[in-house]
Amino acid sequence: MKRDEPYGRYVALGDSQTEGLGDGDDTTGLRGWADRLAEHLAAANPLLQYANLAVRGRLASQVRAEQLAPALELRPDLATVVAGVNDLMRPSFDAARVVGHLEAMFAALTDSGTRVVTVTFPDITRVVPLARPLRSRVHALNAGIRAAAARHDAVVVEIAEHPFATDPRLWTADRLHLSPLGHERFAAAAAHAVRLPAIDGTWADPLPALPASTGRQAARAELHWLAAHLGPWLGRRLRGRSSGDGREAKRPRLLAVSPPV
Repeated sequence: MKRDEPYGRYVALGDSQTEGLGDGDDTTGLRGWADRLAEHLAAANPLLQYANLAVRGRLASQVRAEQLAPALELRPDLATVVAGVNDLMRPSFDAARVVGHLEAMFAALTDSGTRVVTVTFPDITRVVPLARPLRSRVHALNAGIRAAAARHDAVVVEIAEHPFATDPRLWTADRLHLSPLGHERFAAAAAHAVRLPAIDGTWADPLPALPASTGRQAARAELHWLAAHLGPWLGRRLRGRSSGDGREAKRPRLLAVSPPV
């Protein structure tokens, strides 16, 4: 994919990863990979305008219902669509249904002249061993995303193909959200996928090896994760609550991109 002109309007659709959880906080502000990608794009075009419609906790169907129409109204020439992980963890997960919502967004955006970028997801069981039953779901979702993207000439950032993506240093303590380093790598991967000239392939390089942990250390880490992170998440599900309840998009309008501080 080649472009003679730099992107001028970028809109991000998605859930907590695109909102930027794990990179900053709600007090100081969230940055995240989409903000970081916007900074890469602005380096190529200082006149870039950027909006981020993502809201944490959203399912693919909710991203489509709540974010697609506002995104189309902004007339982007580049859009990222990243959703589906929240669906993966629901008992009612249906890969075809989730991909259907994603494909509807790919189709509507590309039909309006927008270049769409999406992503495949890493094997989360390498980050969360207790999530091993979800491995087949991840594979099914990724296969569907690739097929849908091909039908609409969308760019796929193949995070799933790179072992570095499951390095624990790329994830926060909850193992569900990218760490600042993870967001940095993800943004560079997306910038490389749209062929920004200043970005090379080093985003996929493995990190230095970690010291091996003992079985006791690993077991203690799993118990801590169960109590500190999985338990509260399950509690919200049982109460029919979402981390995104009452929240709105952090950047619903196209605005100029400030250089990183």
